[in-house]
Amino acid sequence: MKRLVAAVAVVVSSWAGAAVAQPIVLRDMGSFHVGGEPFVVSGEPVKEVKFTANGVPLKIDPNGTYMVGQMYVQYFIPEPRKGAVPLLMWHGGGLSGVTYETTPDGRPGWLNDFLRKGWSVYNSDAVERGRSGWPATAKPVWQGDPVLVTAANAYERFRIGGAGSWSEDPAQRKLLPGNQFPADQILQFSRQFVPRWITTDEPTLKAYLQLVDKVCPCVLLVHSQAGKFGFQAAQARPDKIRAVVAVEPAEVGDEDKEKIAALKSVPALMVYGDYIEQDARWPAIRAKGARFAQAVREAGGQVDEVDLPKVGIKGNSHMVMMDKNNLEVSALINEWLAKRGLYR
Repeated sequence: MKRLVAAVAVVVSSWAGAAVAQPIVLRDMGSFHVGGEPFVVSGEPVKEVKFTANGVPLKIDPNGTYMVGQMYVQYFIPEPRKGAVPLLMWHGGGLSGVTYETTPDGRPGWLNDFLRKGWSVYNSDAVERGRSGWPATAKPVWQGDPVLVTAANAYERFRIGGAGSWSEDPAQRKLLPGNQFPADQILQFSRQFVPRWITTDEPTLKAYLQLVDKVCPCVLLVHSQAGKFGFQAAQARPDKIRAVVAVEPAEVGDEDKEKIAALKSVPALMVYGDYIEQDARWPAIRAKGARFAQAVREAGGQVDEVDLPKVGIKGNSHMVMMDKNNLEVSALINEWLAKRGLYR
């Protein structure tokens, strides 16, 4: 894409129409796809399709070559730039890059916030999510069936209300005490949910590595499922990753000694929200993250673990970047990056 000659000022407003005080000035913006490979379908019958109710029928031959496993990336380059390298935002399972773009109640998301801070941001939709697309071919591309999260599942599993808290009647829903998620907008949040497969880790990591090779050196900001991909990418490309910020990582990197040792030169910050001890699954997830962090430290690496309630930031759900105190957490992350010489 041709670089813009003049900077473009973009005043971002919330969906309710309230203008944000500080404009975002962009030097450039654009998008591209990385990853993917040809997938051939054969032996399927030709179909006759009407694309509109009164349209002229068209014969569609589903046999041929499709591209699968690709990943969509959108980038924003601010003016001036204060981040030493680009910031890559990778979302969690069942979601897309919308995770970072806004909050369910219409406040600016972390994408806007880090742009205002002066970071170049690359925000992606992982393989088979959002604008990356997936082929609904007669011959299945991915093994297994896609999984789609319900509003109730997210409300309880993402530590908004906790186990048994959901009701179809909003007045009957329970909320964890002091919870910062905009719980009255849970159905708005549910509009972001997309189908996910649980068998696509290999093509997803492959696409992420192609992104790293294309735009890095960089910092990785990863959430939930993407914790695994972030650490694995750093293990595979330690020369290209300047730091990993893992927010509520549901998984970590490879745990063999050689792969752990590859992280010696990649500082990492692991950030966890509130209510972990009250959840059925998260104590084990948190403990695994702690073991991984300790293994990296014992190999000579640097990993800082922050449990937000212990530093006075309370009430965070699993969706930290959407919580009402999301900018307080992003300030903590930015300060950590600045101390490592990655922000000026």
